[in-house]
Amino acid sequence: MNINRGYLNLKDRYLFSTISQKVREYRAQHQGREIISLGIGDVTLPLAPAVVTAMQQAVAEMGRAETFRGYGEEQGYAFLRQAICRYYAAKGVDLAESEVFVGDGAKSDLGNILDIFSVENTVLIQDPVYPVYVDTNIMAGRRIEFLNGTAENGFLPLPSAELSGDIIYLCSPNNPTGAVYKKEQLQAWVDWALERGAVILFDSAYEAFIQDPELPTTIYEIPGAKECAIEFCSFSKTAGFTGVRCGYTVVPQALVRDGVSLNALWLRRQTTKFNGVSYIVQRGAEAAFSEEGLRQNRAAIGYYMENARIIAEALNRLGIWFTGGRNAPYIWLQCPGGMDSWEFFNLLLDSCGVVGTPGAGFGRNGEGFFRLTAFGRREDVLRALERMQTAVF
Repeated sequence: MNINRGYLNLKDRYLFSTISQKVREYRAQHQGREIISLGIGDVTLPLAPAVVTAMQQAVAEMGRAETFRGYGEEQGYAFLRQAICRYYAAKGVDLAESEVFVGDGAKSDLGNILDIFSVENTVLIQDPVYPVYVDTNIMAGRRIEFLNGTAENGFLPLPSAELSGDIIYLCSPNNPTGAVYKKEQLQAWVDWALERGAVILFDSAYEAFIQDPELPTTIYEIPGAKECAIEFCSFSKTAGFTGVRCGYTVVPQALVRDGVSLNALWLRRQTTKFNGVSYIVQRGAEAAFSEEGLRQNRAAIGYYMENARIIAEALNRLGIWFTGGRNAPYIWLQCPGGMDSWEFFNLLLDSCGVVGTPGAGFGRNGEGFFRLTAFGRREDVLRALERMQTAVF
């Protein structure tokens, strides 16, 4: 019996588990001190009333014999996939129902999609980056090349003629940096992928936070993208489903490699390894796309983006360099005084009782930077900034 030794190449702990452990240890040593978290990107506002009502109605249906439902379609109930197609249609993107797959979150699908690709593929991943992209490929034993995101390129690396790879992860708006690709920049990536027969895995989990109407909210706004890109999206941040779990993946019928439809491969994978998201959750997700649900969720997003504006305004006053905050719920700041990112983490925790995320946890290029999130309660954000301005900056 042999184990998958790719797991032995991982760091001992997932980034956010390490942070949680450090905070637990600090609490144990400083009992009674209030800790304010602007670190892990978890939402704090409750579910939209339209979503709650829909889920309550679905629970009632499951309690009656005439409306009870057992196993559903592994790729998601038709009513939700149709709602997702309508959502894309409002953006000018035409999707077939068969191109949409409902899952339990973008994180799961971003890792599971690798099942349909050979381990011999070379993977290109942005650095800094969401750790799941890296860890899932290390687990599989794939060769990884990193795309350097820096302050000089706005943390938005672009393709070059010398670049080679088979699978490319792009995240826009980006986690952790909050940077967003423009249409012409995504077009460069799509053209590059089409020329080389590569596949783009496009993480669009934060698309609803984009405020600038000129910025793309789906890669399928880019000509040619349906022939080279798979898109992942989530209800976690856009509808507060972090504790409910639902997302979706779009695999266009036009995406073919080695003479095989990737849509057909993903369907086969899902029908074999996944039993679908619960009916109750999917009814809630459908309600998130209703007129009332969209209005209520946009109000929640507006609340978080006002938090981001407040944080960004404070950093501007202090002369701290940062990206994000305008079209994303993340603020990516340069650590003051030349500190490294874990040093700054410890300073904030010890001096202010404030938790953020060290940039080094997102890759080599994250060293010297720090991520704050806008998902906190307004009063917590204001108190955290007051403490930071008094004790640190």
